[in-house]
Amino acid sequence: MVLDAALTTFARFGYRKTSMEEVARAAHISRPGLYFLFSSKEVLFRAAVTQALERDIAAVEHVLADSGRPLSERLVEAFDQWAGRYIGPLTRDVAEVIEANPDLLGEIVETVPRRFEELVTDAIAAETGREAALAVTQTMISASIGLKHQAPSREFFLERLKVAIDLLVR
Repeated sequence: MVLDAALTTFARFGYRKTSMEEVARAAHISRPGLYFLFSSKEVLFRAAVTQALERDIAAVEHVLADSGRPLSERLVEAFDQWAGRYIGPLTRDVAEVIEANPDLLGEIVETVPRRFEELVTDAIAAETGREAALAVTQTMISASIGLKHQAPSREFFLERLKVAIDLLVR
């Protein structure tokens, strides 16, 4: 609950402007109670982002494992779980924090995206063969990154992503 409140607060105010007091208020706990759980804003931010990424990867695994649905549907939903819900202020702020403080989030910045790539590649390979799966996955990821940065809404992101996936997975 505290980490969800922290992520929402960071999204609303940005990393720099978010105070531990704001997070404590959003989480309905005292500021000393928050400091008891997390020694600093950086530690809190890292924990909140880590929890969100781990939750996202678990959702992606679940979606892609549902082989009873068409691959293109599963891929659109997987990308939505991975990136779609982050369209807006949080995306810009997280990117800014990572660029300014590359060590802030640690290795999770590399390992979780790599895991996402592996999951998508495996899902594509299971239906189309391994040879082109990695190139298709990397192209989808590149397309989703570009779309995420230009999308005015999650709906726009999903509409355009569906077109890209339909073109790549035939």
